[in-house]
Amino acid sequence: MTIESLPGSSGYLDSFPERRMSYFSNPFVLRLTVIAGIGGLLFGYDTGVISGALLYIKDEFEVVNQSSFLQETIVSMALVGAIIGAASGGWINDAYGRKKATLIADIVFAVGSIVMAAAPDPYVLILGRLLVGLGVGLASVTAPVYIAEASPSEVRGGLVSTNVLMITGGQFLSYLVNLAFTEVPGTWRWMLGVAALPAVVQFCLMLCMPESPRWLFMKDDKDKAIMVLAKIYDIARLEDEIDHLSASSEEDRQKHNNVRYLDVFKSKEIRLAFLAGAGLQAFQQFTGINTVMYYSPTIVQMAGFSSNQLALLLSLIVAAMNAAGTILGIYLIDHFGRKKLALSSLAGVIVSLLILAGSFFGQSSGSSNALYGWLAVLGLASYIGFFSPGMGPVPWTVNSEVYPEAYRGICGGMSATVNWVSNLIVAQTFLSLANAVGTGATFLILAVVAVVAVVFVILFVPETKGLTFVEVEQIWKQRAWGSSYNTESLLERGNETS
Repeated sequence: MTIESLPGSSGYLDSFPERRMSYFSNPFVLRLTVIAGIGGLLFGYDTGVISGALLYIKDEFEVVNQSSFLQETIVSMALVGAIIGAASGGWINDAYGRKKATLIADIVFAVGSIVMAAAPDPYVLILGRLLVGLGVGLASVTAPVYIAEASPSEVRGGLVSTNVLMITGGQFLSYLVNLAFTEVPGTWRWMLGVAALPAVVQFCLMLCMPESPRWLFMKDDKDKAIMVLAKIYDIARLEDEIDHLSASSEEDRQKHNNVRYLDVFKSKEIRLAFLAGAGLQAFQQFTGINTVMYYSPTIVQMAGFSSNQLALLLSLIVAAMNAAGTILGIYLIDHFGRKKLALSSLAGVIVSLLILAGSFFGQSSGSSNALYGWLAVLGLASYIGFFSPGMGPVPWTVNSEVYPEAYRGICGGMSATVNWVSNLIVAQTFLSLANAVGTGATFLILAVVAVVAVVFVILFVPETKGLTFVEVEQIWKQRAWGSSYNTESLLERGNETS
């Protein structure tokens, strides 16, 4: 099979814009994307809701109010669960499929939400956070892969980014819920317990959805796979997709039966792909995004706004910008390209973090000028405005498409684990670090990390916009083995389409 005969070749890309629009309007593709994306909604809701609930948990439990460690543990225990869920999620996805993995995640998440709502003390609350984290971690691995494997290459970036939109939409929803329950008895219990509802909704809807066609091919269930593919592609494209899957499925099945975690590091091309994917996930967290989302009400209070309600309202505005920026990212990621979008996003993040650092340095100098408080809020909004279209969706999109089928589940799980471990490190240390060196210095450290992230993206992340899974695999073989491997111009074509 020559490169010119693949769907991503130049002749095929001539009608790229028209094909993109037709796939975006395909009811089945949109329905699958939205239903799978409810997992992202759960992810985002849990990320956002704890920031507001924590304000009221401290009011109810004096031991929490007096202990920064307990506050960080309540936030971070969900991350511990997510690490476990993500680490096991790759194996669960490969063994049982994307559909069953989603159903398992929904059950665990719903149970965890109920435990949190009924918690009589902080320690039962922490147990509920652990269960919710298990569900979120598994969903974070499953949803992007499920969407990517059912998406045509022309719109894969935008559709996977829709999952990220659901994450940011979940964060926005969480702040609305937080505001709605501020005057209701049992405030934080309602905030945390209502999260069970979208998990139940997704569980019911997923029962009517098919399994990923690529996973079905992997398991040699070709008839079911073709039935799913027929709902995605027209007849001409369907034949091409079946041919490509048939050509690669036998090799992938042989690899898949023997793939272990250590095998990721034994193969040079898989090692390079995992470096790019896991590195993006790590830098997404170490540049501070979930610090901003988890602690935005607290950061607003640090900036001088002492009212819980006002802090939540300002955080709602930040969450709205996050969702709006992600909508922009859905358009840009398949037009502008993954790599350029990540680099431009990081440039704005660096500037925003410097604004945040400067505002808190000014406030710590003893000035009572209210300008510094508003400058901090401006820095938060600017940070979200730059981060959400780029470094929000790009890591998840890249990780859904850079691994061969035989490694996609296990590498996706490992890279998501890197994301959650990085998330845990940042969440567990942010308040303590801010208390030790000052909030301004903490944001300055994050800005330095963002500069390192720019260098990493330039050196290690290729452009994958518009390329099929087969073509992306060729990129890593060329990077691993050099020009002697016959994949002429793939890297150049990837960059030209950006």
